[in-house]
Amino acid sequence: MITIRKAYPTDAKQILEYLKQVGSETDNLTFGKDGIPITVENEEDYLQTMANSLNDLYLLAIENDKIVGSCTLSSYKKERLKHRATIGISILKEMWGKKVGTKLLKETLEFAKNSFNIEIISLEVRSDNIRAINLYKKFGFEKIGKYTGLMKINGEYIDCDIITITKNLLEI
Repeated sequence: MITIRKAYPTDAKQILEYLKQVGSETDNLTFGKDGIPITVENEEDYLQTMANSLNDLYLLAIENDKIVGSCTLSSYKKERLKHRATIGISILKEMWGKKVGTKLLKETLEFAKNSFNIEIISLEVRSDNIRAINLYKKFGFEKIGKYTGLMKINGEYIDCDIITITKNLLEI
């Protein structure tokens, strides 16, 4: 059974290990097999900040005490941008097609819907990642543009769609 819960500083080491694994399994993310280049202490600090925030969220999908997915909602702090937030989501390859992304995204959007500041949520997704694009469409996200060559993997430029949803369109 998969449980969705908030991430806490005590999860830092396991999250960094998870990010290395998920980064090694797909080229759909902005990082690869090395995960993200931060220390456990830096991750603990980040997770504490997220846990204390009213407009940021870090969720984990857990199965048998193992992280199998994660989703972050990060709001902008600048006055002119704080009506906006971005989402980052990843799922272990073994869990693709098992509704983990749906569960994470549903909880994240429910949180955003109840937020005081967040009015627009956006993210970038590889233009060829049809499975993810269909997930976002299911929740009402719409493509508003394209980043040409947003990522460069093994010398190849990868295009990504820019997709958004506004608070009044959140269908939870």
